[in-house]
Amino acid sequence: MPTSTADELKKVALFSGLSQRQLRRLARLCKVREYDPGQSVVSQGHMSGICFFVIAEGEASTSIDDKDVGTLRPGDHFGELSLISGQPRGATVTAKVPMRCLVMTSWDFQRFVKDNPDVSWKLLKYLAELVARERSR
Repeated sequence: MPTSTADELKKVALFSGLSQRQLRRLARLCKVREYDPGQSVVSQGHMSGICFFVIAEGEASTSIDDKDVGTLRPGDHFGELSLISGQPRGATVTAKVPMRCLVMTSWDFQRFVKDNPDVSWKLLKYLAELVARERSR
């Protein structure tokens, strides 16, 4: 039986506390995009901050200044920082294998977060952890 978009979103830590109803609503806001191996999803320094991504299938490499900094797998998400700040992308994300992503536009993501305070709180915690990690470097 194929996995529903809501089931895929439930695996994302940012959305783990949402009800089934909230997950279904969020799923309706998502579009599916597929990427071939070697294809860039987002590029560091580009002003392409209108989408938030959740990896549903496949893997992607993440690089900053052409240095590999990690791998993203199903359930991982990216793009929320540029989406919130409107700043250029802070990293390049490239598909390693065929990849399927759930993609949400900034206006849909903003509306959803405003309507769901539990997501707002998780996002704030996530951002605070990022800042703390950067300071400890």
